[in-house]
Amino acid sequence: MSLLGTMQWLETTQASVWLRESLWGYPIVESIHVLSLTLFFGFAILLDLRLLGIGLRHTKVSEVAERILPWTFAGAAIVVASGLLLFLGDPAKFYGSIFMRVKFALLGLAALNAWLFHRSATWVKRLSQWDGATATPIRAKAAAIASLFLWCVIIGTGRWIAYFLPA
Repeated sequence: MSLLGTMQWLETTQASVWLRESLWGYPIVESIHVLSLTLFFGFAILLDLRLLGIGLRHTKVSEVAERILPWTFAGAAIVVASGLLLFLGDPAKFYGSIFMRVKFALLGLAALNAWLFHRSATWVKRLSQWDGATATPIRAKAAAIASLFLWCVIIGTGRWIAYFLPA
């Protein structure tokens, strides 16, 4: 079965039909998606600004991370779950959207950026060397800039999906 065939089958499932036909189902899931995105992105911005030396400069990076990463991960988990439910609401149409495809590609890049940064020697082994410094290493700044850029474009692309769905 092709990927498009899988999407067409998926939209015949009970959950997909319910999301499309329910008066409140899709709007509630979409609201949860947007609210959890603000939770995730708001905390991600705080860490990125700290890494850039723009915000929370007098707080150790490890302290900022310790306080906000659990909330960031919680927001990300809810964003992913609600996003998958939104996709389930009309998978064949979303599959045909160039903006959805771009968003998925950018999500992959953002996840790779975060994974590389958090698993790198810069974060794990050298954190104690620059933890309290206002200036962070160039790799940390590059990861923060990439994160901010990617998430802004991902959010923008996500908004465009609704306006350019294939018929």
